[in-house]
Amino acid sequence: MIDSVGDGVTRFAVGDEVAGITPVEPHVSIGSFSEYVAAPAEGFIERKPENLTFEQAASVGLAALTALVAVDAVGASNGDLVLIAGATGGVGSYAVQITTRRGSTVIATGLPEDEEWIRGLGASEVVDYSGDVAATVREKHPEGPDALIVVVPLGEQFGPTAELVKDGGKIASAVGGADAEAFASRKIDAANILGQADPGPYAEVLRMAADGSLTVPITRTYTFDELPEALGLVGKRRSRGKVAVTIGS
Repeated sequence: MIDSVGDGVTRFAVGDEVAGITPVEPHVSIGSFSEYVAAPAEGFIERKPENLTFEQAASVGLAALTALVAVDAVGASNGDLVLIAGATGGVGSYAVQITTRRGSTVIATGLPEDEEWIRGLGASEVVDYSGDVAATVREKHPEGPDALIVVVPLGEQFGPTAELVKDGGKIASAVGGADAEAFASRKIDAANILGQADPGPYAEVLRMAADGSLTVPITRTYTFDELPEALGLVGKRRSRGKVAVTIGS
């Protein structure tokens, strides 16, 4: 909720309910939790849809925006086969939804216990990432996927996973490693993407959450006092969907 506005600000007023993305100030963007934050009036915040709770609206944020940028980067469209590495995390679960809503078939990486949940968000297949993802996908789809979206560090498995993409396909990575020159010989477009403040796409994902086009995948909500537990769960990189932290009353 807006507590105060600066001189010349007409877009928002005190009392407006808003949701947004953390400004890219060094002391904030590297990770912090606060009841109040100063944000520019443009590009970082939008009015909170009335039918979303604060926890839901806050959980759209950078995760859904990054997913949208990644899906746009690979140009997922009707009939495409898209492999999403890291599909059960915050960004990945949004990427699955956006990709399937554009008519693409999604192969999601996840653990066996996540299969029912991620299929419920639109994935058609689930590959256990604790095994050999590249071998499993190649066996079922020898022609390879049309595109690869990577939203979790793959380490040494990035290369073998990227090699699955068919010639002329596309790769988008939110964690680096997409070397365009390395794939140029196969005419694969590879891009490292960054979900950053942009009033257009951010407003779009917030609208999608409000109209039901996107399910906000909150799997657990923590109080501020439970913050260490929440961070520990996320730090294991095996958390499902989004976790929310409630600060203040």
